Amino acid sequence: MDIFSLFTLFGGLAFFLYGMHVMSSGLEKMVGGKLERILKSMTSNKFKSLALGAVITIAIQSSSAMTVMLVGLVNSGIMQLEQTVGVIMGSNVGTTLTAWILSAAGIQGDNVFMRLLKPESFAPIIALVGIVLILSSKEGKKKDAGSILVGFSILMTGMTFMSDSVSPLADMPVFKDILVMFQNPLAGILLGAIVTGIIQSSAASVGILQSLSMTGSITFGMAIPIIMGQNIGTCVTSLISSIGTNKNAKRVTAVHVYFNVLGTVICLSGFYALNAFFHFDFIDQPISTVGIAVVHSLFNVLTTLILLPFSKQLEKLAKITIREKSTKEELLDDRLLLSPSFAIAECRNLTVKMAKTARDSMLTGIGLITDYDAKTADLLTQREEEIDLYEDKLGTYLVKLSSKSLSHSDSNEVSELLHAIGDFERIGDHAVNILRVATEIHDKGLAFSEDAQNELKVLTQAIVDILNLTVDAFEKDDSALASRVEPLEQVIDGLKLELKNRHIRRLQNGQCTIELGFVLSDILTNYERVSDHCSNVAVCIIQIKDSVMDTHGYLNEIKTAGGQDYTDAFNLYQKQYQLPVSHQQELAEVSVP
Repeated sequence: MDIFSLFTLFGGLAFFLYGMHVMSSGLEKMVGGKLERILKSMTSNKFKSLALGAVITIAIQSSSAMTVMLVGLVNSGIMQLEQTVGVIMGSNVGTTLTAWILSAAGIQGDNVFMRLLKPESFAPIIALVGIVLILSSKEGKKKDAGSILVGFSILMTGMTFMSDSVSPLADMPVFKDILVMFQNPLAGILLGAIVTGIIQSSAASVGILQSLSMTGSITFGMAIPIIMGQNIGTCVTSLISSIGTNKNAKRVTAVHVYFNVLGTVICLSGFYALNAFFHFDFIDQPISTVGIAVVHSLFNVLTTLILLPFSKQLEKLAKITIREKSTKEELLDDRLLLSPSFAIAECRNLTVKMAKTARDSMLTGIGLITDYDAKTADLLTQREEEIDLYEDKLGTYLVKLSSKSLSHSDSNEVSELLHAIGDFERIGDHAVNILRVATEIHDKGLAFSEDAQNELKVLTQAIVDILNLTVDAFEKDDSALASRVEPLEQVIDGLKLELKNRHIRRLQNGQCTIELGFVLSDILTNYERVSDHCSNVAVCIIQIKDSVMDTHGYLNEIKTAGGQDYTDAFNLYQKQYQLPVSHQQELAEVSVP
């Protein structure tokens, strides 16, 4: 073995790590934010959490990435510590699949079928298929599938490079002398932990061990402690990610460390205790790549079976260990940027909260017009500050996300969210404007005439309808619901015009004052602008979703109808969408002086 073999070894490791990155990135883009939604909805009990952790880790091919996501989600206050324990255990089981895939490098045989199973045979074919998909496809999913195939091919090529580079070690006496040092289990654990900690990938360190096993110099007695040490070393990534987080996020890392350390102590103690009685013959025999995959899987499965019943105790142990005062929770954790699809899903969840807060603020402001309360007014002001914080944090975070490598659907969603947060923030501003009007009415003891109150109720109900409809459409990302917003917005425009005309007639008849006219004008203006922002959100949803209907033509039809006579817009709205309140009919029943 010479210096060029060393170059090949490090080059192979570079190919391996890059291939793993490309493959996991492609897998994550394909599944998108669905994983994040499933992750939070299926952590109600430890068995679901266990299965979910295993499935997601298999999907993204990285237990370290899974743990970093959990740290970020807990730090953001999105998940609780108890929800993550089962997921962490499941991720350790899911990561064992990589070792089984890599064991293909050790397949022996000269017949056609066996040769096809070797990485050097199938990796070029997989790479070719992947490149064809990337170059020939405009669709995001096919490109992502191509990235997965290319990444897998690069990974397996790196594995082959590493295996070839270390093959001369089998004939080197010095190498055998070095291996004697690792007959000591503690030395083996330390080696596995250090190597894995440095390269921050248990899959890569297992791959290196499998490459060395092909020399025939690695025995079961050496490999077992090293494999257990590799599981401890993988905790380094989560330890690094927990720096600067709140105490609950640090506890997630503590659970991860305790799980692997306790598992190593229990399994290794049990193995050597049994060996003292039964004297296992295989302990001094060479281990194969498949043998390493078996040991890796057995260790993680046994550790999970042993410690799963003690999930609560692990959680308590983490709480005892991490006692420092809590730091401020972040609305969105930068650690989630490592997994853009998860980050986008969290941005949507937070934007939905922002939308509901803006809607509630507006409804609160409307209520204060007729029933003023100082405490409720203060609550609305606090909500406005909360909405402004949402916009600031979401806007900054989404800009960071937009610079990442995103799938076509994820890129569209970022665009939709960036548009929506501005409109929801403006709805919050209009709620504050309505609060000012309500305060003026209260402080000055103003009162609208009975006719004006009845007319205003009709328009107010239309505003309530359009707010609820818009927030529901946004929360469900439903273009069919969104398409019902624009007709109602045109009805509101018509109602505003009609109410202004009626107010002018009351002024001319001396039934209203100029001061009340200014107050009514402020209310109508803010109502109309709220409906405009609702329309903006709805149109964005429709355009992003690429609805099959002719969006632009349809909206033009509505706008034209509204421009000619609001009753035409209302008729179209009432005929096609059957929303609960017949605003035109109610307004017609209000007497005209």
